[in-house]
This record gives sequence, C-alpha cells and structure tokens, in this order.
Amino acid sequence: MTTEHSAPADEVPATRRSAPTAPRRRGWVAFVRDVIVIVLVAILVSFLVKTFLVRSFYIPSGSMENTLQINDRILVDEITPRFGGYERGDVVVFRDPGGWLPPAAPDTRPFVVQAGEWLLSLVGLAAPDSDDHLIKRVIGLPGDHVVCCNAIGQITVNGVPIDESSYLKLQPGETVPQVVPFDVTVPKDSLWVLGDNRDRSRDSRYNQDQPGKGFVPMSNVVGRAFLVTWPFSRFGAIDFHHSVFAGVPSPSPTGPSP
Repeated sequence: MTTEHSAPADEVPATRRSAPTAPRRRGWVAFVRDVIVIVLVAILVSFLVKTFLVRSFYIPSGSMENTLQINDRILVDEITPRFGGYERGDVVVFRDPGGWLPPAAPDTRPFVVQAGEWLLSLVGLAAPDSDDHLIKRVIGLPGDHVVCCNAIGQITVNGVPIDESSYLKLQPGETVPQVVPFDVTVPKDSLWVLGDNRDRSRDSRYNQDQPGKGFVPMSNVVGRAFLVTWPFSRFGAIDFHHSVFAGVPSPSPTGPSP
C-alpha cells in the first residue's frame, strides 16, 4: 500500500512554480528609461554646442570659389563674436544686413521633410537656414579706409595695396577682377567684406545703395568659418591668408583726409 505525503505548506512542487516576471519587466523599463535619458542629454549637449560654440552651414553659391565650393559643408566658430575680435582675411558667415539677398521662395517640401530637417538642425546635423546667410572674406575692420582701386587694380587698406592673388578666382583672360570703384571708411562695430570669386559675388561693393551702405554690422555675424567637413576629399582648415594683410597699418584715429 502506497502512502501519499502532502508537501509542506511552505513548499511548492516544481511543476507548479512560475517564473518571476516582475524583475524582468523592471529591467526593461530601466533600460528604456536610461536610453531616453542618454538621448535627451546628447541632444541637449549638441544643441548647446550648436548655439554657443560651433555651427554647421553648407555653401549654396560659388561666390567664395576657389576657397569654398558649392555644396561644401563647413563649421563656423561662434565663440569669436562673443569673446574676441576679427582679423582682416577672416572668412565670416553673417545674416543678411538687409537687401543683399532676394526674397526667399516658399518652402514647398512635405511637412515631414521640413520637420526632420528642423530636428537635425537642433543638433547641428543640418543647416536649413544656409540660404538666409552669406559668407565672405573680411577686407576692412572698423576705422579702416578701404579703396578700389590703384593703377594696377589692387585694393588699398589704410593706404597700403594688398596682393590678393593667393585667393582670388579670376575669370579667363583676367589679371585682376573687374573694377567696381569704392572709397569707404568702415564704421564702428562693422565690417567690409568681399567674395574671393569677386566677379561672381554680390558683396559690400554692390550693396552701397542699401540702408547699411554695404557694411555688415558685427551683430549680424554668426562667426568665423574655419573647417570644411564635407565632402571628405576637401576636408581641412580654411585658409584666412592673414599674411596678405601683414603690412596694413592700424587705421588713423582721425580717419582719411577729406
């Protein structure tokens, strides 16, 4: 005769035990939460870097060839306008001072595409407002007397001619760019800027009839372009050619003679 014994009250037969699920669920919840936090922190850091340190732009025109090519992607140093100054030769990105660019055409792309580009722009991976900005080389600083041109077609800054042959793009058959005369003294907190592809650049020379007289307020300057990041074949630092301006003296405190 077989005797059956009941399992003690504090024991459960193995065949009736169920696997614990709550800890596993809590593990997945914690993992997802950590991923979300990491992503949000990364976006915040990228946003702060883009807003206060470095920003990405693409080049929509050939006005700065051969220094910059159409569709180049560049990085712009935003620290300079906040904590430092500029030098003659710097390549700067700035918002349209008014009247330099034609009215922008309405964006007809699907909303999803526009929203995606906006999200990427928050972390500096897209530059949807590149068409609303310009990029040129600084030729005149506040107080500088800048004149075009001397007998051989050179610009003079504070009476000293500058040899720009190291960065100017000339059209076939040219030895100097087309002469567009000007004689200006750069106001306080402003810049006089020109494109390297001078015959294809609507720069300070062509905007003297605008309210700003062709000058760029420093408050409009986003920063100094310093690096080409794309395409990889062109990756490298942007040459400011500061040596071109090495012999230019500081502006006279009294300005040019009348």
